[in-house]
Amino acid sequence: MKPASLSSFLVQVLFAWQSAHSQSPLGSDSESPSTRYGLVPDPSITVSTPLFSDLERLARLVDISYCIGNTGVHKPFDCLSRCKEFPRLVLKTTWSTGMLLGDSCGYIALDRGNREAGDSDKLRPVSRETEDGAIVVAFRGTYSIANAVADLSMAPQEYMPYPAPGDDNEDHPGGKETSPGTKHHRCDNCTVHMGFWQSWQSARKTVLPELKALRTKHPTHRIQLVGHSLGGAVACLAALELKLSLGWDNVVATTFGEPRVGNYQLSRFIDWAFDLDGTSGLEQRSYRRVTHNGDPVPMLPLEEWGYRPHGGEIYISKRELQPAEEDVRVCVGDSDPSCSAGLQVPLLEDVRRLFRFVPSSTSTQQFVAAGAKSLPTRFKLWQLFFAHRDYFWRLGLCVPGGDPANWGRGRFDQEEFYEL
Repeated sequence: MKPASLSSFLVQVLFAWQSAHSQSPLGSDSESPSTRYGLVPDPSITVSTPLFSDLERLARLVDISYCIGNTGVHKPFDCLSRCKEFPRLVLKTTWSTGMLLGDSCGYIALDRGNREAGDSDKLRPVSRETEDGAIVVAFRGTYSIANAVADLSMAPQEYMPYPAPGDDNEDHPGGKETSPGTKHHRCDNCTVHMGFWQSWQSARKTVLPELKALRTKHPTHRIQLVGHSLGGAVACLAALELKLSLGWDNVVATTFGEPRVGNYQLSRFIDWAFDLDGTSGLEQRSYRRVTHNGDPVPMLPLEEWGYRPHGGEIYISKRELQPAEEDVRVCVGDSDPSCSAGLQVPLLEDVRRLFRFVPSSTSTQQFVAAGAKSLPTRFKLWQLFFAHRDYFWRLGLCVPGGDPANWGRGRFDQEEFYEL
């Protein structure tokens, strides 16, 4: 059965992961999947304190994006979620295209950094993202299970890097590849997930003009893209365009739970664009694809459907919240066996088993009903969905303090991490 919509993509994630849990080899509850299958992370490449702090901070920033389309994010930088934790951020714009246009939501904010005139000696260097200022672009992921079944085609389509023939944006008047400052890079035989591509096409109409204006005013500021789930895939496509087509070298992309965006050729293109093939300088990479062992989404869509992961992975080996530095490691290559790739074998077999029992003519509603009947009563759909939301914090609910699952968790206190 080849899926035809984003709905089946999310449904397969939930039911396949439940199957993997219910049919996995016996072992203690504390036994991690990577240990169970003989894959022990190399402690020598666990992340440093500054990188850990960066990732945790970015997880909170992308969590704020879930207020878009809900109660909103308002100027100067105010929302019901975590906005007060970022007094140095100034909101510039938000966007929400709606389901019919790819359901892309997010915000752009100016991070004024941690240094001000006259007090540079007092303030602590925090991270490369914040000490010199940044332009933050946050792409929201799937807001709820109802939103997850928005009908987006999963069929791959040809990927053509911008500027492409016929593009009539301001960088490419008349569709001619003659505008100064733009480049055209070939990506031979590359295909991209159609739904993710459509989401970026909708978002870029708002994102690009705002980014260009901000970059003109703040040319030394880093462009910090961050996304969760679907938003991670959109952030990937945005990063490619900014870096290759516009020639911006100060682009840093960080994604959490990013699904596979395209085929093998596209994954190699991404690796080339962001120099993700090397085995040295791993913490200095400008693309960080964060995964964890409780989240099946980074392993989907399946390889037999023509999708492959790209490099830049940073793997959280601890399933439960909250991870410590020793639980987070930097991975090598596209499919490091001691990272999320090591969990593919049992999961993929369970996915195939599920789809073998569902006729190819089954509608989305019938597929959901069939899967629901196979779920043990102890498993609830919302509980399965949590695994995809747990990145340093439980993401995805715009209420004071974030998701109630985070309340009372004081592990990632700013003062604790910023005193380096």
